Amino acid sequence: MITDEQRAESMGEATREKLKQYIARIERLEAEKTELAADIREVYSEAKTFGFDTKILRKTVSLRKIEAHERAEQEALIELYMDAVEG
Repeated sequence: MITDEQRAESMGEATREKLKQYIARIERLEAEKTELAADIREVYSEAKTFGFDTKILRKTVSLRKIEAHERAEQEALIELYMDAVEG
């Protein structure tokens, strides 16, 4: 079995450099993702100060990501299920 040290030694310099580039890109994107998440929380906080219900805002954003026909289909199924459990 090849050890991690042997594997590292057998890796070419070009491969190592490419790996470093991928790692750097991933780390940069993770940092950007964290910053964006903080920005989004801030916007929801601002909306809340104006009296908007953030739970409903989140649901609205989520629903807008779904195509209209798919959303209508989901709403119909929810209504059907609600009728079944309430009836």
